[in-house]
Amino acid sequence: QVQLVESGGGSVQAGGSLRLSCVASGYTYYNKRMAWFRQAPGKEREGVAGIYIGGGTPYYADSVEGRFTISRDNAGNTVYLQMNSLKPEDTAMYYCAAALGRRPNYGSDWYLKDSYDYWGQGTQVTVSS
Repeated sequence: QVQLVESGGGSVQAGGSLRLSCVASGYTYYNKRMAWFRQAPGKEREGVAGIYIGGGTPYYADSVEGRFTISRDNAGNTVYLQMNSLKPEDTAMYYCAAALGRRPNYGSDWYLKDSYDYWGQGTQVTVSS
């Protein structure tokens, strides 16, 4: 089992920055995929960014490309989401997700909710105009 705990959400004005953290416990190996999703009221949960902890290209939704950066710590147990130039439309509950192992086609399905088996409780991000 993998437990995920997010932190770092809050309220910020448009143009500001926040950094979210997700600490994974229960599986401390690099061989896992982790991602950030978000869900705004009345909308579907959508993939924001994904990364294979063992290394490789990170993936981003078009809506956040160039503004958000996903990264991990050296131990491979914490994933960050650096969010810059925040917009009101970024307002949502942000969730961390994880799945064990590596998939050769991760680049084509990283944004799908069904690609992940473990989820955190979420952290709220509110961006005011």
